[in-house]
Amino acid sequence: MAIYTKGGDQGQTSLFDGLRVEKDSVRVDTYGTFDELNANISLAEKFCQSHENRQILQTVEYHMFYLQGEIATKDTAKFLAQSQTITAADTKMLEDVIDRYTAELPPVRSFILPGASVAGAQLHVCRTVCRRAERSFVKLSRDVHFRPELERYVNRLSDFLYIMARSEDYEALVNDVTQQVLEIYSRLGAAR
Repeated sequence: MAIYTKGGDQGQTSLFDGLRVEKDSVRVDTYGTFDELNANISLAEKFCQSHENRQILQTVEYHMFYLQGEIATKDTAKFLAQSQTITAADTKMLEDVIDRYTAELPPVRSFILPGASVAGAQLHVCRTVCRRAERSFVKLSRDVHFRPELERYVNRLSDFLYIMARSEDYEALVNDVTQQVLEIYSRLGAAR
């Protein structure tokens, strides 16, 4: 079976509910940018040193499908009847991670470079793509009504990605220092 349908050869695409729209519409740009974000989150997750962070990011990857699906549907009721969607619990999960990691990590007193580790750098890429997706979402929201819970989730997402980047940078720092200490002890033991 071919993966192409030829349905978009004239510059249109189908939304979740079957409605045909122009491929360069704000709606398509918005869910497409969230799709780009999700691919970047998947890449970041592969670089993470923290097992917990990998699990959290995998959960967010699934949330992104629900988010994109709802944005890609003009008839929200049809989407809600056929798919999972973003809930208050999903937004609370982001807030809980933000609050817990903010309390656990050393305070930030100045601007930080975007990523001291590969995972941290990739999560900062995610954060910037998220901000672009959020700007597109806000633009679309001027003409399209979205559920408040979807708006809250989108608004929390970039803060979540920022704190995840900080967490991975800190994890890498701790692992690096631990490795250096072990090497010193190993050299001291060999010298005896």
